[in-house]
Amino acid sequence: MLPNIAIDGPAGAGKSTVARLVAKRLGLTYLDTGAMYRALTWKALQNSVPLTQEGLAELVRNTEITFVQDPNHDTPRVFCDNIDVTEHIRSPEVSNHVSLVSSFAEVRQGLTQLQRKYAAEGGIVMDGRDIGTVVMPNASFKFFLTASLEERSRRRYEEMKKKGIDVDPTTVYREIAARDEADRNRPVAPLTAAEDAVIVDTTNLSIEQVVDLIVAQCQGGESK
Repeated sequence: MLPNIAIDGPAGAGKSTVARLVAKRLGLTYLDTGAMYRALTWKALQNSVPLTQEGLAELVRNTEITFVQDPNHDTPRVFCDNIDVTEHIRSPEVSNHVSLVSSFAEVRQGLTQLQRKYAAEGGIVMDGRDIGTVVMPNASFKFFLTASLEERSRRRYEEMKKKGIDVDPTTVYREIAARDEADRNRPVAPLTAAEDAVIVDTTNLSIEQVVDLIVAQCQGGESK
């Protein structure tokens, strides 16, 4: 069976971009678990669903989240109940609420079950915040990407600017810091590196350097 690769880390560490490129280099399938939580958050906000355990538990049971490969891009399109939400789920409004949505046990259980189905056949590169610890604890390779808060905030600000989103750098910094705090302290599946994960500080590394490091590790190391 092809290996599964888990890539975890905080917001702005570069894990989604890195995971996508690693999958491409190794001929594996990329799955963006963060997009799943964002899609559910988008649906909740669109339908004024209370962001409570009860409201979201019902929502996750009645939501279909799928990925469709885009022939013109490396990143798959994200669909929520057959609606293409790829761009919508990156809005500041979704970003400001996704940590709360993802903190509820029934939400995480529902989406974790779906993520494990994707991983069951192997050959998956999955990124998120609890992939190596909860979703794929037996992944062949595990990596935890990190970077300074300043650098992660700068990256997110530049990313949003390129998308035409008008944001203030100080606001982005505060939002990333708040997301870190929420992710690390949530009672269910908090953000933490797996004991057997390779820690990669990306602060002073380019995307290409990080990808090269991970690919070399996977090609030259023994899977678990």
